[in-house]
Amino acid sequence: MIKNKMRKRGVSPVIATILLIALTIIIALIVFQWMKGFTKEAVTKFDGTNIEIVCNDVQFDASYSDDGTLTISNLGNVPIYNFDVKAEYDGGHDTLDLKENSNFGDGLSQGGVISVPFDASNYNKIILIPILLGVNKDGEQKTQACDERQGKEIFI
Repeated sequence: MIKNKMRKRGVSPVIATILLIALTIIIALIVFQWMKGFTKEAVTKFDGTNIEIVCNDVQFDASYSDDGTLTISNLGNVPIYNFDVKAEYDGGHDTLDLKENSNFGDGLSQGGVISVPFDASNYNKIILIPILLGVNKDGEQKTQACDERQGKEIFI
């Protein structure tokens, strides 16, 4: 009787195989979701062109006057939805959204000019980085900031 109580039984081979397959599938799903985070969602302009390529076609000019007015002119054929403002001071910088901090309106259309109040008294330099409006694969409107190299530097 004591021998029977001490005998241990293992997991059956069928159950062990099912557990291994389930574990493999779970690990594969975790790796897939993790890798999916590395890819950017493609945003295109309404004509189907990738918005990152359209950023190279953005042409604008900007100036800052002593009365605290930032004047921006869209010289190109690409409408500009908004601007990120990288405002630099000694030892650091702030990143501001021009639309949130002013009456920028619905953006800057082709050939348009806008003047917005902007307090740059604490800054040495500002960089205007254009933001374009496009659509994702689901047809939803999305904004895409261009690279800083496509921006305009203004020294205060």
